Amino acid sequence: MGFFDKIKAGLTKTRDALSNTLDNVFSGFSEIDDDFYDELEESLIIADLGVDTAVKATDSLRKTIKEQHLKTTEEAKTALKEILVEMLNVGDTALNLSTKPSVILVIGVNGVGKTTTIGKIATQLKSQGKNVLLVAGDTFRAAAADQLEIWAERSGSGIVRQSEGADPASVVYDGIQSAKAKGADVIIIDTAGRLHNKTNLMNELNKISRIVERELPNSAKEVLLVLDGTTGQNGLIQAKQFKEIAGVTAIALTKLDGTAKGGIVIAVADSLQIPVKFVGVGEKADDLMPFEAKDFVEALLQ
Repeated sequence: MGFFDKIKAGLTKTRDALSNTLDNVFSGFSEIDDDFYDELEESLIIADLGVDTAVKATDSLRKTIKEQHLKTTEEAKTALKEILVEMLNVGDTALNLSTKPSVILVIGVNGVGKTTTIGKIATQLKSQGKNVLLVAGDTFRAAAADQLEIWAERSGSGIVRQSEGADPASVVYDGIQSAKAKGADVIIIDTAGRLHNKTNLMNELNKISRIVERELPNSAKEVLLVLDGTTGQNGLIQAKQFKEIAGVTAIALTKLDGTAKGGIVIAVADSLQIPVKFVGVGEKADDLMPFEAKDFVEALLQ
């Protein structure tokens, strides 16, 4: 099953919520007038694009309809799809793994599916023939390293860990040395998921980043923020705070199959101008999928 089919199935709840409103907008209006735009904007907000993004999309559509002299709501729908795809295209959606080793620093609050996301990415990279090393930098949460070790075994990846409560930067240092010695292609570092507004979390992430920069100054590095899609606009607030403290370069949105608020993907990409690189629509390793904007929008607005 390809991305389109999987994302279509995964977005069922969002699409059902949208069809109750958006379908009425595109089929219920015989002409494109102010009421049409008002209804459209409200529908996009219901899908959790957020007010700012929904207003921006609606204003862009209004401008496109005027410039291209569009007459029918079907033409308007096609134009809206193009606008949403453009809003999602804010950068390369592929991970930058251009050096050996490359580093993926994974951040996010507890409960978003961070460790599971790491395991799924590791599994995919291993299937591509890459030598992957996991680093258990979340030493504060009980059993975090144990969970990561299970994923290391499942995926056939190496793992570096220390005892609970160890200094995360020390674990990261050991991990980098191990990766160098073993010729790893990709180092994936798990980090603590304490509350995103805590100063100690910011200090910890900065410390880890300094270790990576010092030991691997020329390596490609991604800072991947994992967000729970079911949290909607709260996830966007988290993302803004993490962007400020950690220099986020990529986003993975999990649990989209469990929410009617799949529009949050568009809100996050547009508001932060950071590319969504993965979306999760299920439990299996291949249910975390590299993101494709056009297919996503098509599945959302059929």
